[in-house]
Amino acid sequence: MHRNDTYRHCPLCGQELVKKQIKKGERKRLVCSCCQYVFYIDPKIAACAIIEIKGGIVLLKRGIPPALGSWVIPGGFVDAGETVPGAAIRETKEEVCLTIDIGPLVGVYSYPGSSVIIIVYEAAVTGGSPKAADETLDVRIYRPSEIPWNEIGFTSTKDALSDYLRRHYPGTVPAKFPDHSA
Repeated sequence: MHRNDTYRHCPLCGQELVKKQIKKGERKRLVCSCCQYVFYIDPKIAACAIIEIKGGIVLLKRGIPPALGSWVIPGGFVDAGETVPGAAIRETKEEVCLTIDIGPLVGVYSYPGSSVIIIVYEAAVTGGSPKAADETLDVRIYRPSEIPWNEIGFTSTKDALSDYLRRHYPGTVPAKFPDHSA
């Protein structure tokens, strides 16, 4: 289901939203049948961190859907008024009990049909020790050659890890993953 299929009423006047082409060449948008308010479906932004400890990458096992029980890097949605790096710092603390400093950008990931844009940074640990916390079943540190690729939860996690490893550990990424560094 696409996100725009879930909205049925105008947030201003409560009347029915209808799909309507506003400008020639653009896709149809949700428009109020009464007040003509255009209800734009904007993407959500997620911020993530790739954290290395003693030559291994911190991965967490998700304790909530989607991808319940799969391995991912720490991260989550950016709150309104929060910076993207600030969200990566907050989410890392909430999920794996680590305090981090944000480093270089690994990449920005978006996919057709998805309403989420994922921004991934390298990060360095400044405090704490990795342990399962909010929304997390387990935390492990995987050497690059030991990453459980078949148990990774999101395409963006696979893509970001692939890009990071190609940059720092050439030859450790399975051939089936595309190179996003170009």
